Amino acid sequence: HCSGFPNINCRNRRFGGIKSIAVLFSLSLLLVFVGCSEQQSPTGTVPDGVSQKVTKSGNGMIGINVLLNTEVTDDVLAELETFGRVRDIMYQIKAVTMKIRGGDLPLIKALPFVAAANPDAERTGRPIDLVAAENFIDGLSTWDQDAINVTNAPSMFDRNVDYDGSGVIVGVLDTGLRDSWRQYFPQERIMVEYAKAFGGGGNEQGHVSEQPNKWEHDVISHGTHVTSTIIGYNFRGTPVNGVAPMAKIIPVKVLGNSGFGWSSVVARGIEYIADLKAGPLAAYPMVINMSLGGPALDAVEQAAIDYAISVGVIVCASAGNRGTAGMGYPGAYEPVISAAASGWVGEWVGGSRSWWFDSDVAEPINPLDFYITGFSSRELPGQDLDITAPGSWVVGPWQTQSGKISYFFVGGTSMSSPHVAGTVALMLEKNPGLTAAQVDGILASSAVPLPPDTRTITTISGAPADMTWGADATGAGLLDAAEALNQTP
Repeated sequence: HCSGFPNINCRNRRFGGIKSIAVLFSLSLLLVFVGCSEQQSPTGTVPDGVSQKVTKSGNGMIGINVLLNTEVTDDVLAELETFGRVRDIMYQIKAVTMKIRGGDLPLIKALPFVAAANPDAERTGRPIDLVAAENFIDGLSTWDQDAINVTNAPSMFDRNVDYDGSGVIVGVLDTGLRDSWRQYFPQERIMVEYAKAFGGGGNEQGHVSEQPNKWEHDVISHGTHVTSTIIGYNFRGTPVNGVAPMAKIIPVKVLGNSGFGWSSVVARGIEYIADLKAGPLAAYPMVINMSLGGPALDAVEQAAIDYAISVGVIVCASAGNRGTAGMGYPGAYEPVISAAASGWVGEWVGGSRSWWFDSDVAEPINPLDFYITGFSSRELPGQDLDITAPGSWVVGPWQTQSGKISYFFVGGTSMSSPHVAGTVALMLEKNPGLTAAQVDGILASSAVPLPPDTRTITTISGAPADMTWGADATGAGLLDAAEALNQTP
């Protein structure tokens, strides 16, 4: 029985008006647990459904991404056009996308002006009303905000840190926002003038196109849920706190309505945010959050990340939901700040369904109160896992019908990453001049170590389950936003 919170309709095991049915939704690096539903076995691993593949081989037509070691010139384009059609050009990172015969890929790789070329890699992660409040800085505390020391205690409307993200911009590269986003977020927090949608890409398309207004017509809710962790959200009239409630969000849609996308489109989204930082928004500290990924790092995507970091953007991403199969990219790329998924031992204890807002996470952070989820990707050789943040049973906006407001428990490293991105926004508010390396170092030194161990937790059914992890699952340890701010010069 769900109780203790206004406006939650739990009739027939409903949460926020949605029937309690277990749904496993493969989106970017996301594992979704819907409503008050049964979580998949916590000791199992969950495939993210992401793969790098070529739909046609040999002389079949494929889409590829080409990174150059020189400027994009007419002569270079002319030579590339002898192999196929150049579909898109990214001048800042010296890259193009093409549609070619699969058998010609080795020939293109051998060209003297080509640094790298690979098939485009898969990547997976209308206004109605206005929210009356301008921000949720005085919003309700939830377990995940309490767990990283942003807020003091559950059901309390106070914060534990002196910063709120004012003056900082977070680019959320994701599925965009639901058409009802104004019912969840203050419109003052969403930079609609810079919101963008990119589409296309893929093995047989190649062309990356801008798609006006599609950023606010998402049908999946992934980007909406991710955004809610950063700036908070409206829960049927009750404000819920976010990590950085006064930060501003630029939604950039890089994943399609199926929840999947391509690395060429992600690269274009990264380049777009970096161009804003290098141009009209140069005065603002900026963070990118990417709750998405796939098993291989694309060369053009890597170049876009390097460009973004070079102009001062801090890049955060999810580690992946592949368990022992290893991390996803771009999260595993060393300059990216990657987040693994932790859970709290207070989940579902005593059969309560209101634990997420009325149960207290003890302070200071005690590693014995936390565990690593079974789905959270472990670090393999050559991969870089940075930190751990809440990614199990995080409540936020999630809709199954357009315009119908609803809220879901959602789990996955997709939920962990915005906790980190929001914390970085707080750090940048305190010191806008921080570099990516400095942010990474502060997060690591301020983290609470979480040694290899086993925890017995309570599942939603009330049954116990053992959660076990090794040293490859935690990075530097548990995110502590308050201590990270203390260590920020």
